[in-house]
Amino acid sequence: MSKVGIIANPASGKDIRRLVAYGSVFDNQEKVNIVRRALLGLEAAGVEEILYMPDYYNIVPRALDSVHLRMDVKPLDMPCEGNQNDSTRAAELLEEACAKCIVVLGGDGTNRAVAKGSTAVPFMPISTGTNNVFPFMVESTIAGLAAGFLATGIVSVDEATSATKRLDILLDGEVVDLALVDVALYDDIFIGAKAIWDMSKVKEIILTQAEPSNIGLSSVGGVLLEEGLSQNQGLHMRLGSHMEEGRIEITAPVAPGFVRLVYVDTFDVIEVGGVVEFEAAPAVLALDGEREVEILPNQIAAVRLSDHGPRVVNIEKTMRLAVQRGRLKANNIKRKEE
Repeated sequence: MSKVGIIANPASGKDIRRLVAYGSVFDNQEKVNIVRRALLGLEAAGVEEILYMPDYYNIVPRALDSVHLRMDVKPLDMPCEGNQNDSTRAAELLEEACAKCIVVLGGDGTNRAVAKGSTAVPFMPISTGTNNVFPFMVESTIAGLAAGFLATGIVSVDEATSATKRLDILLDGEVVDLALVDVALYDDIFIGAKAIWDMSKVKEIILTQAEPSNIGLSSVGGVLLEEGLSQNQGLHMRLGSHMEEGRIEITAPVAPGFVRLVYVDTFDVIEVGGVVEFEAAPAVLALDGEREVEILPNQIAAVRLSDHGPRVVNIEKTMRLAVQRGRLKANNIKRKEE
């Protein structure tokens, strides 16, 4: 049976960057509309069953209100805590249920929480907001179609998806968390409001990708490295708070509407399997833009680059292959020659 999971985070698109920067606010009614269109795309692709994460806003049930679907759509059997643990637990259950794809509605943080539950099931990540790198800004009808063509076997996993990297967080040698895009050593002792916006407190950054077209911390690496990173590489940078001899001054879009000067002291390209150890403690590690891990005095914190990130649906390639295989054609009508 072709089975797809939906994890829609009702809390995404509302963090403090909407106040301290110029990020867009994404309300839950718009998420309902996005999920509705994704469901219609999934059904058109031939998906038979949808399993979804329950949430306090009832995003998927509301999306079903005005449509009549042939698919079997039902919630996962799990409690709703109203925090990121819901996304992690939902991903674990979807892997156990043998889902072929997970449609993730949220930002970098939501996708990180889902990846903590499963990296074995391919992601179809739909961005909700303006401060994201991992998920796509895509019309959800198309996202639903692409996820559906993968789930129904029209396009195989090898053909339809691309591999991603991740950063494993280690405290005293034990893996305690992960990030998909960036890890920042933040000069503070409290997690607080989670989101980071004060670049003067960012002392080190480790990246899985470095593109100048990205927003956030990965843009710093994108401006620094003209050629970017290969699939087996990451980037480690040490920053300064002001310009000194030997430092590299760059300008990068570190948050929506925030184009700031950043001073790079040293940088190193790291390979998959490479480990970077931090020297500062106490401090906080921000994962994919949100403060998550406190480093206590005498703790040894490190980050390891891994190639075991979730596979992500390549929308353009999947849709092209589906067309070539006649999935969207009622018959083979040849175009008349002029």
